[in-house]
Amino acid sequence: MSGRARSVRLEVPASSANLGAGFDTLALALELVDVFEVTEAADVPPGRAAVTVRGEGEAQLPTDGSDRFSSAFLGAVQGASRGWRVSMDNNIPLSRGLGSSAAATVAGLVAARELSDPGRRRDDAQVLAEASAIEGHPENAAATLHGGFVVTTMSHGRPVFVRLDPPLSLRVCLFVPQRSLATEQMRKVLPATVDRADAVHNVGRAALAVGAFAQGRLDLLAAATEDRLHEPYRAAAYPELPALLTAARRAGALGACLSGAGSTVLAFADSVARCRTLADAFEAAAAGLGLAGRSMVVSPRSAGIRWSSVR
Repeated sequence: MSGRARSVRLEVPASSANLGAGFDTLALALELVDVFEVTEAADVPPGRAAVTVRGEGEAQLPTDGSDRFSSAFLGAVQGASRGWRVSMDNNIPLSRGLGSSAAATVAGLVAARELSDPGRRRDDAQVLAEASAIEGHPENAAATLHGGFVVTTMSHGRPVFVRLDPPLSLRVCLFVPQRSLATEQMRKVLPATVDRADAVHNVGRAALAVGAFAQGRLDLLAAATEDRLHEPYRAAAYPELPALLTAARRAGALGACLSGAGSTVLAFADSVARCRTLADAFEAAAAGLGLAGRSMVVSPRSAGIRWSSVR
Protein backbone atom coordinates (compact mmCIF):
# COMPACT_ATOMS: atom_id res chain seq x y z
CA MET A 1 0.00 0.00 0.00
CA SER A 2 1.16 3.55 -0.65
CA GLY A 3 -0.17 7.03 -0.14
CA ARG A 4 -2.12 8.52 2.71
CA ALA A 5 -4.40 6.26 4.76
CA ARG A 6 -8.13 7.00 4.73
CA SER A 7 -8.85 5.22 8.02
CA VAL A 8 -6.86 3.94 10.97
CA ARG A 9 -7.71 1.67 13.89
CA LEU A 10 -5.57 1.82 17.05
CA GLU A 11 -5.37 -0.42 20.12
CA VAL A 12 -3.64 1.43 22.96
CA PRO A 13 -2.80 0.08 26.43
CA ALA A 14 -3.28 1.42 29.93
CA SER A 15 -0.21 2.06 32.05
CA SER A 16 0.65 2.40 35.71
CA ALA A 17 3.24 5.03 36.58
CA ASN A 18 5.55 5.52 39.56
CA LEU A 19 5.21 1.90 40.76
CA GLY A 20 5.95 3.09 44.25
CA ALA A 21 9.28 4.89 44.49
CA GLY A 22 9.83 5.70 40.79
CA PHE A 23 8.01 9.04 40.82
CA ASP A 24 7.62 10.41 37.28
CA THR A 25 10.22 7.93 35.98
CA LEU A 26 8.89 4.34 36.01
CA ALA A 27 5.84 2.88 34.30
CA LEU A 28 4.38 -0.45 33.25
CA ALA A 29 2.03 -1.10 30.32
CA LEU A 30 -1.04 -3.20 31.15
CA GLU A 31 -3.33 -5.51 29.17
CA LEU A 32 -6.24 -3.13 29.40
CA VAL A 33 -6.87 -1.30 26.14
CA ASP A 34 -8.82 1.48 24.50
CA VAL A 35 -9.65 1.16 20.80
CA PHE A 36 -9.87 4.21 18.54
CA GLU A 37 -10.97 4.36 14.93
CA VAL A 38 -10.55 7.46 12.78
CA THR A 39 -12.01 7.80 9.29
CA GLU A 40 -11.95 10.62 6.80
CA ALA A 41 -15.52 11.98 6.59
CA ALA A 42 -16.92 14.22 3.86
CA ASP A 43 -19.93 15.11 6.02
CA VAL A 44 -17.82 16.56 8.88
CA PRO A 45 -16.55 20.17 8.54
CA PRO A 46 -12.87 20.48 7.58
CA GLY A 47 -10.49 20.41 10.53
CA ARG A 48 -13.19 19.07 12.87
CA ALA A 49 -14.00 15.70 14.39
CA ALA A 50 -17.35 14.06 15.16
CA VAL A 51 -16.85 11.70 18.10
CA THR A 52 -18.71 8.62 19.32
CA VAL A 53 -17.80 7.18 22.74
CA ARG A 54 -18.59 3.73 24.10
CA GLY A 55 -17.56 2.26 27.43
CA GLU A 56 -15.60 4.33 29.96
CA GLY A 57 -16.43 8.01 29.67
CA GLU A 58 -19.49 7.40 27.49
CA ALA A 59 -21.55 9.96 29.38
CA GLN A 60 -18.56 12.07 30.38
CA LEU A 61 -16.30 12.77 27.43
CA PRO A 62 -17.21 15.54 24.98
CA THR A 63 -18.15 14.54 21.46
CA ASP A 64 -17.26 17.82 19.73
CA GLY A 65 -13.60 17.02 19.18
CA SER A 66 -12.32 18.68 22.37
CA ASP A 67 -11.43 15.40 24.11
CA ARG A 68 -7.75 14.52 24.64
CA PHE A 69 -7.50 12.08 21.71
CA SER A 70 -9.18 14.38 19.20
CA SER A 71 -7.24 17.44 20.42
CA ALA A 72 -3.92 15.65 19.94
CA PHE A 73 -5.04 14.26 16.59
CA LEU A 74 -6.42 17.49 15.14
CA GLY A 75 -3.41 19.44 16.36
CA ALA A 76 -1.03 17.10 14.54
CA VAL A 77 -2.82 15.77 11.44
CA GLN A 78 -1.85 17.18 8.07
CA GLY A 79 -4.69 18.35 5.87
CA ALA A 80 -7.21 20.65 7.56
CA SER A 81 -9.30 20.48 4.37
CA ARG A 82 -10.74 17.20 5.65
CA GLY A 83 -13.13 16.31 8.45
CA TRP A 84 -12.92 13.18 10.56
CA ARG A 85 -15.17 10.70 12.29
CA VAL A 86 -13.76 9.31 15.55
CA SER A 87 -15.03 6.20 17.33
CA MET A 88 -13.81 5.29 20.83
CA ASP A 89 -14.31 2.00 22.64
CA ASN A 90 -12.82 2.72 26.06
CA ASN A 91 -11.87 0.16 28.68
CA ILE A 92 -9.34 2.25 30.65
CA PRO A 93 -11.04 3.99 33.60
CA LEU A 94 -10.75 7.77 33.47
CA SER A 95 -8.94 9.79 36.16
CA ARG A 96 -7.99 6.66 38.08
CA GLY A 97 -4.21 6.64 37.62
CA LEU A 98 -4.17 4.16 34.75
CA GLY A 99 -2.82 6.37 32.00
CA SER A 100 -6.05 7.04 30.13
CA SER A 101 -4.89 10.54 29.22
CA ALA A 102 -1.51 9.37 27.91
CA ALA A 103 -3.20 6.56 25.99
CA ALA A 104 -5.50 9.04 24.26
CA THR A 105 -2.67 11.47 23.55
CA VAL A 106 -0.34 8.86 22.07
CA ALA A 107 -3.17 7.33 20.04
CA GLY A 108 -4.14 10.74 18.67
CA LEU A 109 -0.58 11.51 17.60
CA VAL A 110 -0.06 8.09 16.00
CA ALA A 111 -3.40 8.37 14.20
CA ALA A 112 -2.33 11.76 12.86
CA ARG A 113 0.95 10.28 11.67
CA GLU A 114 -0.78 7.48 9.79
CA LEU A 115 -3.37 9.79 8.23
CA SER A 116 -0.90 12.48 7.19
CA ASP A 117 0.62 12.72 3.75
CA PRO A 118 3.69 10.53 3.14
CA GLY A 119 7.01 12.20 3.84
CA ARG A 120 5.58 14.39 6.61
CA ARG A 121 5.08 11.75 9.28
CA ARG A 122 6.49 11.71 12.79
CA ASP A 123 8.70 8.87 13.96
CA ASP A 124 8.26 7.28 17.39
CA ALA A 125 10.79 9.64 18.99
CA GLN A 126 8.79 12.64 17.79
CA VAL A 127 5.54 11.10 19.01
CA LEU A 128 7.03 10.48 22.45
CA ALA A 129 8.44 14.01 22.64
CA GLU A 130 5.13 15.59 21.68
CA ALA A 131 3.11 13.34 23.99
CA SER A 132 5.48 14.08 26.89
CA ALA A 133 5.09 17.80 26.30
CA ILE A 134 1.30 17.49 26.31
CA GLU A 135 1.23 15.22 29.37
CA GLY A 136 3.95 17.04 31.31
CA HIS A 137 5.96 13.87 31.98
CA PRO A 138 7.13 10.99 29.77
CA GLU A 139 6.64 7.72 31.66
CA ASN A 140 3.01 6.89 30.81
CA ALA A 141 3.49 7.93 27.20
CA ALA A 142 6.62 5.78 26.84
CA ALA A 143 4.88 2.71 28.29
CA THR A 144 1.85 3.27 26.08
CA LEU A 145 3.93 3.74 22.94
CA HIS A 146 6.48 0.96 23.49
CA GLY A 147 4.89 -1.41 26.00
CA GLY A 148 6.65 -3.27 28.78
CA PHE A 149 8.40 -1.72 31.78
CA VAL A 150 10.02 1.64 31.06
CA VAL A 151 12.53 3.84 32.85
CA THR A 152 12.26 7.43 31.64
CA THR A 153 13.68 10.89 32.20
CA MET A 154 14.02 14.20 30.41
CA SER A 155 17.45 15.14 29.06
CA HIS A 156 18.08 18.50 27.39
CA GLY A 157 14.34 18.92 26.95
CA ARG A 158 13.83 15.54 25.27
CA PRO A 159 12.51 12.30 26.75
CA VAL A 160 14.89 9.36 26.94
CA PHE A 161 13.94 5.89 28.07
CA VAL A 162 14.99 2.29 28.56
CA ARG A 163 12.46 -0.48 27.98
CA LEU A 164 12.48 -3.95 29.54
CA ASP A 165 10.18 -6.91 29.07
CA PRO A 166 8.29 -7.58 32.32
CA PRO A 167 8.82 -10.96 34.00
CA LEU A 168 6.55 -13.58 32.42
CA SER A 169 5.09 -14.70 35.76
CA LEU A 170 4.18 -11.20 36.93
CA ARG A 171 0.49 -10.42 37.40
CA VAL A 172 -1.21 -7.26 38.59
CA CYS A 173 -4.26 -6.84 40.79
CA LEU A 174 -5.95 -3.45 40.65
CA PHE A 175 -8.51 -1.94 42.95
CA VAL A 176 -10.30 0.81 41.03
CA PRO A 177 -12.46 3.04 43.25
CA GLN A 178 -15.51 4.79 41.89
CA ARG A 179 -13.91 7.98 43.17
CA SER A 180 -11.82 9.78 40.57
CA LEU A 181 -8.76 11.83 41.43
CA ALA A 182 -7.45 14.53 39.10
CA THR A 183 -3.68 14.37 38.55
CA GLU A 184 -3.42 18.15 38.77
CA GLN A 185 -5.06 18.21 42.19
CA MET A 186 -2.98 15.29 43.48
CA ARG A 187 0.19 17.09 42.42
CA LYS A 188 -0.82 20.15 44.40
CA VAL A 189 -0.65 18.21 47.68
CA LEU A 190 3.04 17.41 47.13
CA PRO A 191 5.65 19.51 48.98
CA ALA A 192 8.08 21.74 47.12
CA THR A 193 11.04 20.22 49.00
CA VAL A 194 11.67 16.87 50.68
CA ASP A 195 14.03 15.59 53.33
CA ARG A 196 17.34 14.29 51.99
CA ALA A 197 16.87 10.95 53.73
CA ASP A 198 13.56 10.50 51.93
CA ALA A 199 15.17 11.39 48.60
CA VAL A 200 17.95 8.87 49.17
CA HIS A 201 15.38 6.25 50.19
CA ASN A 202 13.49 6.70 46.91
CA VAL A 203 16.59 6.75 44.73
CA GLY A 204 17.60 3.40 46.17
CA ARG A 205 14.12 1.89 45.89
CA ALA A 206 13.64 3.09 42.30
CA ALA A 207 17.01 1.65 41.32
CA LEU A 208 16.03 -1.59 43.03
CA ALA A 209 12.82 -1.70 40.97
CA VAL A 210 14.84 -1.49 37.75
CA GLY A 211 17.06 -4.34 38.91
CA ALA A 212 14.03 -6.38 39.94
CA PHE A 213 12.44 -6.07 36.50
CA ALA A 214 15.73 -6.58 34.67
CA GLN A 215 16.50 -9.84 36.50
CA GLY A 216 12.99 -11.07 37.20
CA ARG A 217 13.58 -10.69 40.94
CA LEU A 218 9.96 -10.49 42.07
CA ASP A 219 11.12 -10.94 45.66
CA LEU A 220 12.55 -7.39 45.52
CA LEU A 221 9.27 -5.70 44.62
CA ALA A 222 8.13 -5.32 48.25
CA ALA A 223 11.09 -3.07 49.05
CA ALA A 224 11.10 -1.46 45.59
CA THR A 225 7.54 -0.18 45.96
CA GLU A 226 8.16 1.58 49.31
CA ASP A 227 7.73 5.30 48.63
CA ARG A 228 8.36 8.43 50.71
CA LEU A 229 8.04 11.18 48.10
CA HIS A 230 4.40 11.18 47.07
CA GLU A 231 2.21 8.49 48.65
CA PRO A 232 2.41 9.83 52.24
CA TYR A 233 1.35 13.28 51.03
CA ARG A 234 -1.33 12.03 48.67
CA ALA A 235 -2.83 10.04 51.53
CA ALA A 236 -3.98 13.37 52.95
CA ALA A 237 -6.31 13.69 49.94
CA TYR A 238 -6.93 9.95 49.76
CA PRO A 239 -7.23 8.79 53.39
CA GLU A 240 -8.19 5.20 52.50
CA LEU A 241 -4.86 4.63 50.71
CA PRO A 242 -2.75 3.39 53.67
CA ALA A 243 -5.37 0.83 54.69
CA LEU A 244 -5.69 -0.50 51.14
CA LEU A 245 -1.93 -0.89 50.81
CA THR A 246 -1.70 -2.61 54.17
CA ALA A 247 -4.51 -5.01 53.25
CA ALA A 248 -2.73 -6.03 50.04
CA ARG A 249 0.61 -6.56 51.75
CA ARG A 250 -0.94 -8.64 54.53
CA ALA A 251 -2.69 -10.76 51.90
CA GLY A 252 0.66 -11.66 50.31
CA ALA A 253 1.24 -9.02 47.65
CA LEU A 254 4.76 -9.03 46.25
CA GLY A 255 4.54 -5.25 46.37
CA ALA A 256 1.77 -2.65 46.53
CA CYS A 257 1.53 1.00 45.58
CA LEU A 258 -0.68 3.81 44.36
CA SER A 259 -1.07 3.67 40.58
CA GLY A 260 -0.01 7.02 39.17
CA ALA A 261 -1.79 9.78 41.05
CA GLY A 262 -4.63 7.39 41.93
CA SER A 263 -7.23 6.53 42.84
CA THR A 264 -6.37 3.00 41.65
CA VAL A 265 -4.21 0.91 43.98
CA LEU A 266 -1.95 -1.74 42.47
CA ALA A 267 -0.60 -4.98 43.93
CA PHE A 268 1.89 -7.36 42.30
CA ALA A 269 1.57 -11.15 42.40
CA ASP A 270 3.15 -14.15 40.70
CA SER A 271 -0.08 -15.96 39.80
CA VAL A 272 -3.71 -15.34 38.95
CA ALA A 273 -4.73 -17.28 42.05
CA ARG A 274 -2.73 -14.93 44.27
CA CYS A 275 -4.27 -11.98 42.46
CA ARG A 276 -7.73 -13.27 43.33
CA THR A 277 -6.71 -13.43 46.98
CA LEU A 278 -5.48 -9.85 46.73
CA ALA A 279 -8.70 -8.78 45.03
CA ASP A 280 -10.70 -10.24 47.93
CA ALA A 281 -8.46 -8.39 50.40
CA PHE A 282 -8.86 -5.10 48.51
CA GLU A 283 -12.63 -5.44 48.36
CA ALA A 284 -12.96 -6.38 52.03
CA ALA A 285 -10.81 -3.44 53.09
CA ALA A 286 -12.67 -1.03 50.81
CA ALA A 287 -16.04 -2.23 52.13
CA GLY A 288 -14.87 -1.59 55.67
CA LEU A 289 -13.80 1.91 54.66
CA GLY A 290 -17.04 2.63 52.79
CA LEU A 291 -15.12 3.04 49.55
CA ALA A 292 -17.01 1.79 46.50
CA GLY A 293 -15.00 0.26 43.68
CA ARG A 294 -14.07 -2.89 41.80
CA SER A 295 -11.05 -5.14 41.51
CA MET A 296 -9.41 -6.19 38.24
CA VAL A 297 -6.73 -8.78 37.47
CA VAL A 298 -4.54 -7.93 34.48
CA SER A 299 -1.21 -8.94 32.99
CA PRO A 300 1.63 -6.60 32.10
CA ARG A 301 1.69 -5.90 28.38
CA SER A 302 4.87 -6.27 26.35
CA ALA A 303 3.39 -4.67 23.24
CA GLY A 304 2.77 -0.97 22.98
CA ILE A 305 0.22 0.73 20.75
CA ARG A 306 -0.85 -1.24 17.68
CA TRP A 307 -2.54 0.12 14.60
CA SER A 308 -3.77 -0.86 11.17
CA SER A 309 -4.54 1.46 8.28
CA VAL A 310 -6.83 1.31 5.24
CA ARG A 311 -5.64 3.22 2.18
